[in-house]
Amino acid sequence: MIRYIEVKSRTRSEFIDITDEVRELVRKANVNNGVCHLFVLHTTAGITVNEGADPAVQRDMITFLNKLVPTDHYFTHSEGNSDAHIKSSMVGTSQTLLIEGGKPVLGTWQSVYFCEFDGPRQRRIAVKITADE
Repeated sequence: MIRYIEVKSRTRSEFIDITDEVRELVRKANVNNGVCHLFVLHTTAGITVNEGADPAVQRDMITFLNKLVPTDHYFTHSEGNSDAHIKSSMVGTSQTLLIEGGKPVLGTWQSVYFCEFDGPRQRRIAVKITADE
């Protein structure tokens, strides 16, 4: 069964912490040991696991990606969001988390982030949780 996390971004580029939503879906799935697959259903957004304690890390990552791939006049895509498509490909649209003891396995400082590159928008992440056999 596929479940979904709904995310509403507020700005063009932002990282939204979805760790609590992922934990809740894992809890509801009642899977003690297994895998949690996360997949972003959009071409201008991504997902990553990174530092969750200091919000400066997310700001630094967004700043770096915006400098690396600026919104520029030389892109030919008619919607004007080629930079968001490139950033999505760079960050990636999926993550896989291990589940142990009924909880996602994350390091002390790790959180799961939905990465918006073309907001504000309403977004969805597909979640597939499977138990070990």
